[in-house]
Amino acid sequence: YRQGPATGCRIAVVGAGRRRGTIGHEVFRNLITGDFEGPVYPVNATAASVAAVRAYPSVVDIPGDVDLAVIAVPAEHVLDVVDDCARRQVHGLVIITAGFAEFDGGAGLQHQVVERARGAGMRLIGPNCMGVVNTAEAVRMNATFAPFVPARGRVAFASQSGALGIELLHRAGMLGLGISSFVSLGNKADVSSNDLLPYWQEDPDTDVILLYLES
Repeated sequence: YRQGPATGCRIAVVGAGRRRGTIGHEVFRNLITGDFEGPVYPVNATAASVAAVRAYPSVVDIPGDVDLAVIAVPAEHVLDVVDDCARRQVHGLVIITAGFAEFDGGAGLQHQVVERARGAGMRLIGPNCMGVVNTAEAVRMNATFAPFVPARGRVAFASQSGALGIELLHRAGMLGLGISSFVSLGNKADVSSNDLLPYWQEDPDTDVILLYLES
């Protein structure tokens, strides 16, 4: 997601609740308060609006194209959302939802999610992650539920641990080390550090790559 709003980048947050403090709401709020100028659509089956922005009952109801869907619904609903995204020809997914291979009995569901996403030509980050950040001036995307905005800089960072990722982003800010982009890998069901390393190697905004890997 190097492209900026000028090239038509659109983001849907599926599971954007109306209450502050819920994960979907905080991801949506971080996007709209972080100077991301592209369209951001909250998807909520029961609310007409989220943070004073019109909400849509499903991804398929959103007018126009959707490039990225950030998914924060209960695990049992993720497959249906992935199918909706496939019908809507969404390009990529960030699945924040937990309840997959990190739990006993969840590996099968995770495999189905990846199989359906890849079958529709979609790549996915997660599940069980905290989101992604791109601080480039043309993008300014904070699609995480972190309680702060990472400063812009030239360090790319991927973390398999969401909690450690938040802490290191906070420490980096205290030290004046800005971030070019951040990826919370979560379960690494699809996109992994093997995908990110060549991406960042070619990224003109990145000088240093940090990886925290647990497997």
